[in-house]
Order: sequence, then structure tokens, then C-alpha cells
Amino acid sequence: MFLLPFFGNKTHICMNIEFRTNKLKKQLSIPAEIKKAFGTNAKKVTQRMDDMQAASNLEILCKISAANCHPLTGDRNGEWAVDISANHRIIFTIDHEPIQMKEDGGINRILVTDIVITAAGEDYH
Repeated sequence: MFLLPFFGNKTHICMNIEFRTNKLKKQLSIPAEIKKAFGTNAKKVTQRMDDMQAASNLEILCKISAANCHPLTGDRNGEWAVDISANHRIIFTIDHEPIQMKEDGGINRILVTDIVITAAGEDYH
């Protein structure tokens, strides 16, 4: 889990981010690899990764308007995405077993602190 300083002696606990493959981890963690893999979208990819690392839970990530964090539907049900560009996304899944639900049946996004990035740069439209 990432720990960042937060206002003096307090700490800000960040989401635990895992990657489906080592190649994906490299493409999303090393600046030169981000540039190589995403070209003109490299800056946006870096911004989205910064957003994801800074958020303490899924609820916070969903409040970052530029990220446009949203659940996917249909055959991608169970996956989530953040925007890189109009058509490209970073895709992730929630890594909690079981996933904590609210009484209304929705996911308790405040309790989601572990995710697995499964794809990046994907255009599923």
C-alpha cells in the first residue's frame, strides 16, 4: 500500500494498485515506457495514474471529474474505467473478496481500496 504525507504528521493512505501483468506495470510506472506505449496520450496516462495513486478509495477516485471513473456494463460488467482520452481508458477490477455492498445493492465505494489494472489505452467503443 502506498503511504503519502498528508498535512503534517498525519498520513494519507492510498489505494493498493496491482497490475495484471508485469508488462502492464512497466508501461504504467516508468516514464519512458509510458511515452513509448502511449505516445501523445502519455501525459494523460501519467495524470490518471497519479489520480489513482492519490485516491484513498474508489469513492474519491470517482469524484475526480477529469478521470471520469465509471463502472462498465454488458459483457464488461465487473470492470471499471478511467478516461485517458475520448475513446481510450485504463481498465481495472476491484480486488476485494467479497466486495462490500450497500443496503441498496450498490458497491460501497468508500471501502474499495484495492484494485487490479487489467488494461490500458483500450478503446472498447
